Amino acid sequence: MITHENCIFHLRTESYSYLFRVNGYGILEHLHFGNPICTSDAAAFTCVPGLGWGGSVLLDEQDTGSCLDALPLEWSGSGRGDYRESPVELDGKATDFRYVGYEILDGIVPMALPQAKDGGETLVITLEQKGARLYLYYTAFETALTRHVVLENTGKTSIAVTKLMSQCVDLPGHFEMTSFHGGWIAEMGKTTVPVNASRVVNESTTGASSNRHNPGFLLGESGAGEDHGRVYGFNLVYSGNHYASAQRSLQGLTRVMQGISPDHFAMTLAPGERLETPEAVLCWSDKGCNGLSRNMHRFVNEHIVPKYWRYRHRPVLYNDWEGCMFDFNHRRLISLAKKAKDIGCELFVLDDGWFGQRDHDKAGLGDYTVNRKKLPKGLEGLSKEIRGLGMEFGLWFEPESVNIDSDLYRAHPDWALTDDFAPVLGRHQLLLDLTKAEVRDYIVENVSRILDQAQITYVKWDMNRHSIALGAKAHAFVVGLYEVLDRIFSPRPQILLESCSSGGNRFDLGMLCFSPQVWCSDNTDPISRLDIQGGLSYLYPQSAFGAHVSAAPHAQTLRTTPLSTRGNVAFFGVLGYELDLNHLLPVEVQEIKAQISFYKANRKLFQFGTFRRSENGWQVLGGDVAIASVFHKQMDAAPGYEQLRVPGLTAQRPYRVRSLEQTLRVGQFGALVKHVAPVNLDPNGVVLRTVDHHYTMPDGVQTCIASGAALESGIMLLPLFRGTGYDKNQRTQLDFGSNLYLIEAEE
Repeated sequence: MITHENCIFHLRTESYSYLFRVNGYGILEHLHFGNPICTSDAAAFTCVPGLGWGGSVLLDEQDTGSCLDALPLEWSGSGRGDYRESPVELDGKATDFRYVGYEILDGIVPMALPQAKDGGETLVITLEQKGARLYLYYTAFETALTRHVVLENTGKTSIAVTKLMSQCVDLPGHFEMTSFHGGWIAEMGKTTVPVNASRVVNESTTGASSNRHNPGFLLGESGAGEDHGRVYGFNLVYSGNHYASAQRSLQGLTRVMQGISPDHFAMTLAPGERLETPEAVLCWSDKGCNGLSRNMHRFVNEHIVPKYWRYRHRPVLYNDWEGCMFDFNHRRLISLAKKAKDIGCELFVLDDGWFGQRDHDKAGLGDYTVNRKKLPKGLEGLSKEIRGLGMEFGLWFEPESVNIDSDLYRAHPDWALTDDFAPVLGRHQLLLDLTKAEVRDYIVENVSRILDQAQITYVKWDMNRHSIALGAKAHAFVVGLYEVLDRIFSPRPQILLESCSSGGNRFDLGMLCFSPQVWCSDNTDPISRLDIQGGLSYLYPQSAFGAHVSAAPHAQTLRTTPLSTRGNVAFFGVLGYELDLNHLLPVEVQEIKAQISFYKANRKLFQFGTFRRSENGWQVLGGDVAIASVFHKQMDAAPGYEQLRVPGLTAQRPYRVRSLEQTLRVGQFGALVKHVAPVNLDPNGVVLRTVDHHYTMPDGVQTCIASGAALESGIMLLPLFRGTGYDKNQRTQLDFGSNLYLIEAEE
């Protein structure tokens, strides 16, 4: 996979080639990152500089090819003629690292951040300057490449490090950067901007990877779409402040770098000490954004998530939060668990409020004493009864934070992370200082004790304290968090960990190394989730998405959506339910049972199938089976026809296409009912309300046989509501309607 020939390094898999060379000055020149090629092709990609660049600086005045500012580089310094952004800043001085050697290692080099992965070969390039040595690590995986850097102080005095990126590369071409931004309950908004001479930056300075700017981003050539064009993908295996930039030079080279944000970053390396950066992930596809996503998803599923959970199905869960919040007791939880079991859920999760004086979010964080007033039988008794129902038991924690009104804070106020100013609170809490060993020990001991005592098989790990002034402690805090997670969950690999941080505030590859899934957003409105989960899908597999069906109107938008759409969106992730089951109508109970049954029958496909974004929905494909969705937002009068395109199936093979049965609530037609009923019914009266609770009308169901070639071209769907009444041969949908299609090969 990795070769060295005539000063040329070639990392090659079936998916890509990555080439660079060492020039005569010991500088690393980037040659190619893209489709697999031969090493002998390297000459065709070697830059041939012009006769001079005017006022530019040359390493050798007799050699016009020694202008660093005009070369495509793998790594750069500063003060030596390259005026583009530098990936390293040491002591505020110029840097000039030159090549001294290499080593090819079998497998991946274990990292401190956050845990070792398996696979690939690793190339280690050594660069040196006086008093310092750089090791550039490249690991080749099947569909992605990872890079990181280790800086070693080889001198006799300390080095002040204020910036050290994980990777830097110059790519030829004109690109657009697609990044994902937002905030609480509005994560992963997609923004695309051209990369020109002015630097484009994607950065978080909140102490976490953040919902403001996800660390992952794309660089696509102009005109690239979902299924065509050259697209590069980048991400960072890190959960703290991150930084990425892209900038195009006069010569048409786009410099891309990523790593820990230099904002408030400062570390001092004593002689002999090392600093290791997190891994950067680089990916490529010439089949558009969907092709790039397929490569990224495979890398995450096979090399990032913990081994135990790779391609292992996730259970359908019920979470009591939106149904109960802090108001619950043992009897109420058991009642909900029985109802959850009846509709088909496999895991019952008790959320916030089970410890200390936790009747609201102003007290109790940091304490681990079970609230016996709510849970007289303790967590052990509750867990035993739930497991007796045939369900697994899960529990919510928020171990990184502390309330001032807590036994822990009263005993150890010095454990809270503060600065030289008066404390500022977020959600009535402070962060614990995870840079202190005694704090890490306290969390590990208490969480571990509860997990073992209550036989817990799922943990929701929350963190709601943001915009934190960690300063120089920011990186050490993240390292401390990884240590805590490793100590708790490595000995307990069977526990399914779901990371959460006010929703998707820490949705990153660093957390996915410990938690096979992450809570996408506190916003469970399916129309919002189309953007949130859709944005995440560019870089993360659907097996990592915690996706719940909740009550409507939705708490975050006040929007009322059909139960069918809530299910259809949540299917494309790890399905869960989060609402008061006591308030469901009989028709809703039956519909949810059908949803869960369908999901379980197709769970492997939903969670691990090849994911594709289409012009009107999402699709998953596995062998000769596919599931395709069509989502609508606002409906228009006299809508036009729609087609369903499903690429990737066997062209000449016949497939049976069947839409998932859905029902219509009679009450949704309101006063229109009087036009078809034999009597004049009050749309708000008791008769229609009673009927609406117990009776539904079937919506149009479509079945047909079509070849794979026809499905790739696009088949016609049943027409939408045409403004002329109910018809079994149409899809009668209100705003926010949807359909799901199961496509199976005919024998």
